[in-house]
Amino acid sequence: MNKVFKWLGVTSFALVLSSPAMASSLKVKGLNGKVEDNVDAYLSAISKDDYSATLRFKEQVLNEISQALQALGYYQPKYDYQVTGSGSKTKIVVTVDQGPRTHISKSNLNITGDAKDDPAFMSLVKDSGLGIGEPLNQGKYEAFKSSLTSLAVRRGYFDAELTKSTLEIVPSRNEAFVTIDFNSGHRYTFGETTFQGSQIDDNRLRSMIPYTEDEPYLASKLGEYNERLSNVGWFSSIFVGGDVKERKDDAIPIHVVVTPQVRNQFETGIGYSTDLGPRLKFNWKKPWFTSKGHSFYLKSEISQVEPKVEAAYKIPLDDVLNNYYQIVGGIRYVDSHDTVSTQFGVGVERHWRLDSGWNRTASLRWMTEDYTQGGKDNEKGVFNVLMPGISYSKSDMVGGMFPSKGSKYNFSVDFADKSLGSNTSFVRLQAKSAWIRSFGENQRGIFRLDGGAVLADDVTDVPPSLRYFIGGDNSVRGYGYQSISPRNSEGRMIGGQYMATSSIEYQYRVYGDWWGAVFYDYGSAWNDSPDWKRGTGVGVRWVSPVGPIRLDFAWGLDKKEKDKFQLHFTLGPEL
Repeated sequence: MNKVFKWLGVTSFALVLSSPAMASSLKVKGLNGKVEDNVDAYLSAISKDDYSATLRFKEQVLNEISQALQALGYYQPKYDYQVTGSGSKTKIVVTVDQGPRTHISKSNLNITGDAKDDPAFMSLVKDSGLGIGEPLNQGKYEAFKSSLTSLAVRRGYFDAELTKSTLEIVPSRNEAFVTIDFNSGHRYTFGETTFQGSQIDDNRLRSMIPYTEDEPYLASKLGEYNERLSNVGWFSSIFVGGDVKERKDDAIPIHVVVTPQVRNQFETGIGYSTDLGPRLKFNWKKPWFTSKGHSFYLKSEISQVEPKVEAAYKIPLDDVLNNYYQIVGGIRYVDSHDTVSTQFGVGVERHWRLDSGWNRTASLRWMTEDYTQGGKDNEKGVFNVLMPGISYSKSDMVGGMFPSKGSKYNFSVDFADKSLGSNTSFVRLQAKSAWIRSFGENQRGIFRLDGGAVLADDVTDVPPSLRYFIGGDNSVRGYGYQSISPRNSEGRMIGGQYMATSSIEYQYRVYGDWWGAVFYDYGSAWNDSPDWKRGTGVGVRWVSPVGPIRLDFAWGLDKKEKDKFQLHFTLGPEL
């Protein structure tokens, strides 16, 4: 029995001696920049639970470091591997001398087939980073081979083949030899486009095709066509694609399969803003009315200050996306400050989307407005106005609902004249512009500049809805909604013939989708001379799933009231 216990004791002692000594830390010194980042990335694959002072772990660490260095062209590194401490306080420090970097001394990147003179492939070769004299980066070598194949598929070289790819290294001379032979074969073209499942006439769909038959195949064109079909709103699902197996000669037939959108869409909602208070909305839309692609929408909004109903009937022309007519109409009631007004209008609009990206709209509108301005005993009457007009607008946004960069412009001219059937004459000019710019990932700036003028003999010759009243959530903050305006002798607002406002805002990301903001607004509405108003404050921005939510704490610096504070709350796009 004693022999058994003696044997067990010896065995246990041997197991203790043979168990690995755990290490608490591993540090690599002597590297920096991309080399250090790559080594860290390779070593991150080793779990900290596996750290130990064993020879096996040393071999694993040095092997990972060597692979990381070789990937960037360093094949002759030197290591100083030090282990200090014992037990749980064991520390490992590896000092690395990465040595000289290997450079490419021979480079043969050969493209044959139709892609030989394709600018896209020529650019890919030029930017490959695999030219003679370039430092070796195995990542660029692998990426170039992958890019050749993916580019060939995107550009219609469906028979392309990577026939040879070699990377030879001579570590003792710090030289690398690269050879890649790529045969693209023939480039296919777009074939016939067919449609399935569409309730809209084929010629309407064909007007949006961004390619022509026999044009060289380009996958991005199919994506563009898919986006165009989506933008018109006629379909609930869309597939645009070609099948190489069905190719005829050198052409790829394109199949478009769609599912019609439901004929009626309804939307209800509740909203709130400090300008208009609580709001109820009900919208009705018919995405397609006929096989010609006509559509109709009705938007209604109920609020205490400004309830309204608007409707439009859209008639696409041959160029469906870029040219169309709209018949519009609406009714609006306003009861705000010193304005009580009922407006009714109908009109016809002609829309063009220009090659420059600008949208041009020519319009002819009839409006009648029954109003009281400046109180019960002041100005009142009925305006009947026929207004021809033209406007230009452009919007460019990058970054979805909370753009990192963007700009928006709108310029318009409308006029009325008694000789055209109106009971007044005037010319109304308006310009609006706004910009968003980001500075890194955590800082944004917003700048707005608006201006307008109504050229008339007197402000009373202009309907109140076309005069200028400023102030509020999207104007000069710190003041009530449309509370800045020239006033009569009784102190009641009468509206201005001229308007100018500006706003500058700085935002900083506090955490995640939450941002803080500081802002300064400046503006005036006037008839004879401007009385400039200033507003400033701080705000909170939340990029919610339904859109940006803004809460502003503003102070009207030129308010006559003792309480200069104004709270502003809005939901929706910033521009």
